[in-house]
Amino acid sequence: MLTKIINFLTGKTKKDAESDKWLFGTILGFGITGMIASFVLTLEEFHLLKDPGATLSCSFNLVLNCASVMKTAQASAFGFPNMFIGLIGFAVVITIGLLGLSKVKFPKWFLIGFQIGITLATAFAYWLFLSSVYVIQVLCPWCLAVTFSMTMLFAATTRYNLRENTFDMQKVAHKKVLDFLKKDYDKVIVAAWIVLDVALVFAKFGESLFA
Repeated sequence: MLTKIINFLTGKTKKDAESDKWLFGTILGFGITGMIASFVLTLEEFHLLKDPGATLSCSFNLVLNCASVMKTAQASAFGFPNMFIGLIGFAVVITIGLLGLSKVKFPKWFLIGFQIGITLATAFAYWLFLSSVYVIQVLCPWCLAVTFSMTMLFAATTRYNLRENTFDMQKVAHKKVLDFLKKDYDKVIVAAWIVLDVALVFAKFGESLFA
């Protein structure tokens, strides 16, 4: 009964309410995944500081090797280890995911700010990903988990904001966007993007990934 009242007050249909559960569930789930990855990388960073020659738990071979990546300049892009950003950022994401599942109605300025933050964080994650593949030419498994998490967070956040017309599109434009989302074309794009990421990795490293 309470759920029906909330949906009526917020103007959401039952289908939209179910979609919210999936979207904020995705935000929560991948927020947790990113937090775990950032936490493990933080522990490994401290381990590496104590013993620069240590073999880390996420170092499997010459290609999949966290230690090699963590010693590069890209690993401390802002003058301190990147994983510290993750610890803070993913904590915020987890909080928003929980609030969303609790049916909290976010103001538009907040959603726009969150979209900007997620977009910038995703761009940063992909800069690191491409640097790992083509510049460093070594991959960090936990960093890959962060990149995948950011991809899914960007997809879920963008879908929600487009559906809710957070960006105040005109009615005609928003209707076209809703038709696009109802056909799940955005999900097809995300799936294709992930396949492209995997293809780039295999094209670059091939069998070396399993050596």
